[in-house]
Amino acid sequence: MNHQPLAVDGDALAPETAAKAAAARDALAERDGVLIAFSGGVDSAVVAALAHEALGDDAVACTARSETLPAAELEDAERVATEIGITHETATFSELDDPNFVANDDDRCYHCRTMRLGRMYETARELGIDTVCDGTNADDPGEGHRPGLRAVEELDVFSPLLDAGIAKDEVRAIADAYGLSVADKPSMACLSSRIPTGLEVTEERLTRVEKAERVLREWGFEGFRVRDHDGLARVEIAPDELDRALDPAFAEAVHEHLTDVGFEYVTLDMAGYRTGSVSPDGNAEVEGGDNAGADGDSNLDIGRTYPH
Repeated sequence: MNHQPLAVDGDALAPETAAKAAAARDALAERDGVLIAFSGGVDSAVVAALAHEALGDDAVACTARSETLPAAELEDAERVATEIGITHETATFSELDDPNFVANDDDRCYHCRTMRLGRMYETARELGIDTVCDGTNADDPGEGHRPGLRAVEELDVFSPLLDAGIAKDEVRAIADAYGLSVADKPSMACLSSRIPTGLEVTEERLTRVEKAERVLREWGFEGFRVRDHDGLARVEIAPDELDRALDPAFAEAVHEHLTDVGFEYVTLDMAGYRTGSVSPDGNAEVEGGDNAGADGDSNLDIGRTYPH
């Protein structure tokens, strides 16, 4: 792996944003070493780029592998770490070992983040690193119910973007100035966010959601989710892609493929894709999982609706 740090193009940033990025980089440089909780999304990628520029090989990116992480996201994380030039580690664990997570209540993201960050600290200790960082930015605390942030605070995780006051739009600007391919990547919630609150998170449900979403991704859709309502797939497609989803040939094909992966019924949500749509209050955990909850949106059956 190439460990030559990327250089940020300061001229591409507004002066205030450039100053904030420099402050975050300087704060990272004060540490002896850092391990970044690395999803491969834009927030953690910017932290990794700043840390690698500040600390070189004393900065390590670490991705937590579990049943809730789609394989495609792990591949993206590996690719982005290579772009940055940072050492990339993985730490394996299972949220399904925790009955509080499996129960899937309003604090699911808290239980998940507590386990995930706990594995980050274990890996950091194995590597002789004292500091664990995450990608929380300055906009995150104001986005409603965010139980995952409670875990970040309780475990004393260092959030350089938050500390420097770097908002989401500035994160994307910094990523673009680094030349990172994820500068415009939408936030990605974990697979458990596709399961409504109160419905247990199981490996079977996570697996069929991942397989179903892989089909849509391979067919070229960009904004979508497949929500698992206990065997009923509620497919959300971005509004600008809905016309394609309404094509009868697509309807038949998606019904066939999604029943093949384990769903009994397949519906298309006419309200389109939006984060947190199975949440009682519509709030979402970004880069850590939407909060899941009730449905009740207008749906259109896709193809046959008989159990298969």
